[in-house]
Amino acid sequence: MDRRDFIKVSGTAAAGLAIAGCVPKSGSTGSTSSPTGQDFSDRITRETDAFPPLNIKEITVKVGATKPFDVMHVSDTHLTRSDDRDDERKAWLAARRTRYMGYGEHYLDEAIRHANAHGMYMMHTGDMIDFVSEANLDLTAKQMLAADWFASAGNHEYSKYVGEAREDEAYKADSREAVQGAFPNDLTFASRVINGVDFVALDDVYYNFTERQHELMEEEMKKGLPVVMLCHVPLYTPEFCKSELEATNGNCAYLTGVPIEITEKYDPGKTYPAGEEWRYRKVQQRADKPTQDFIAWLKEQKQLKAILAGHMHHFFEERFSPTAIQYTVGATYNGDVQVVHFK
Repeated sequence: MDRRDFIKVSGTAAAGLAIAGCVPKSGSTGSTSSPTGQDFSDRITRETDAFPPLNIKEITVKVGATKPFDVMHVSDTHLTRSDDRDDERKAWLAARRTRYMGYGEHYLDEAIRHANAHGMYMMHTGDMIDFVSEANLDLTAKQMLAADWFASAGNHEYSKYVGEAREDEAYKADSREAVQGAFPNDLTFASRVINGVDFVALDDVYYNFTERQHELMEEEMKKGLPVVMLCHVPLYTPEFCKSELEATNGNCAYLTGVPIEITEKYDPGKTYPAGEEWRYRKVQQRADKPTQDFIAWLKEQKQLKAILAGHMHHFFEERFSPTAIQYTVGATYNGDVQVVHFK
């Protein structure tokens, strides 16, 4: 039983207890902590009645759908819950990170409510959680049952304590199974056809794609359908890269597939001790050959009609290829969401 199935069963059982008067009913002032203990993130006071409304950006993408439909595109929610199933270090992290990203829960609820009210599909392009915790994964699983979801992974999906270690495939493997159990589709590679449009979600959370992902995408193209790709880290486009380098004083662009001659200039003036070279942005974000080959091939695919991405915490839109524009959405915890009208 994965986490979503467990949440579904637990929810049914809890509903029965509520009828019997054994647990607080909806709308009561009962604690929102897990059944096993205190939710440490509740230590941070939230002025929930002071939230501005969702900042909804609307775009129209003509892909040749068999029937028009709408998608609520969200990203970078950064849920920051922790409870007594986690260690004190994670409790401290939850309290600290909630100060900056604690509005994610509220705005995710609002986005789901808006999407359901307007018959929209929900698509999330990574960093649903800020770090791996039982409470964050429980909440994710619960939210995945509240709407019709399709999702790609973010780097924070596998982050245990945020920036404490080299993040690579071995690091990801430590929490992959637990994280995957909270989501409705495979986070490495998944596809879903909606009204004649093939949505394909790929994992590029560490700034690279694999040869296997390339092979699988070639198989998707053989379906002959228009393709919309979802990934967490936006792919390199010239103006986006230029904008990010200006914003970071040349430190890095935080994009996948940036030309090597640019990434080699990252981290000006930074020095780390031997053994910690992985901390350099030019090491973390260097595109390997499979990634370079995949992106070059992707640019030639006429079936690719759009790319949905996140990671940057702000909106940006730029043409990726002759047939596709890349749409990057702002962060959910800031109230930024994107409604995409597919036609």
